[in-house]
Amino acid sequence: MMKLLFENWKKYITELQDFDFSTLQLKDTLEPNLWQNDELNSQIREKLKEIALDFWEKTELKNIDIIDIIVTGSIANYNWTKYSDIDLHIIINLAQVDDNVGLVNRFFRYMSSSWNRMHKIMIKGHEVEIYVQDANEIHASTGMYSVLNGYWTVKPSKTKVQLDKEAISRKAEVMMEKVDAAEKMYAAGQYQEAHETAVEIKEKIRNMRRCGLTDGGEFSAENLAFKVLRRNGYLAKLSELKNDAYDLMMSLDGVRSSAIRIRIG
Repeated sequence: MMKLLFENWKKYITELQDFDFSTLQLKDTLEPNLWQNDELNSQIREKLKEIALDFWEKTELKNIDIIDIIVTGSIANYNWTKYSDIDLHIIINLAQVDDNVGLVNRFFRYMSSSWNRMHKIMIKGHEVEIYVQDANEIHASTGMYSVLNGYWTVKPSKTKVQLDKEAISRKAEVMMEKVDAAEKMYAAGQYQEAHETAVEIKEKIRNMRRCGLTDGGEFSAENLAFKVLRRNGYLAKLSELKNDAYDLMMSLDGVRSSAIRIRIG
């Protein structure tokens, strides 16, 4: 059973050497299904606002002010692809929630992650991803559009980009090897080790991307390596591995199958 599921999973994972790096290059226009004359389609803008406000209502934090709601990431730039998510950021002052900003940040990260797992809202072929961002957080994106106000807070420009394919491949491959090693621990019944390793890898990937965005921006090797891992299925694989290893690590009855559950798409 486990072997069959792993083989099925592999069919969905693009080998690194086959990755089409041309998809990371700049396009001539913004995504035409979302943007007209460099402005967000009004119907789409209203729908994104509705989604963000509905998410926020579920936090039950009625006394916290939303500073802005923005669309950012590649979908608000010229490096969009058919795989790009609509990154929808709700901007607030985290310190307004509690003085322990780190705790508040982890709370919102967990809440948005749970929401993103539970929902698959598609707009013109692109999935909506919610994120709560601190107003004091430095955001390295070169494209940010205010959904609340209907204008660019940072307007993207078409600048020629030279991709460092070797560096991107190297950084992605290191993380892929780590995930594969954790998978072997899981397959060997070493559930605690697999879970701890998966948690560690997720943090390494998060730090890698954060450092890349801070130092080199959206086209840094670190951020593009993250996009490779997301697109070839390794981030989804890592999340499933972490969750399944935890469940089996904490189980006593042995009822649950030791095969990793696979969710594609």
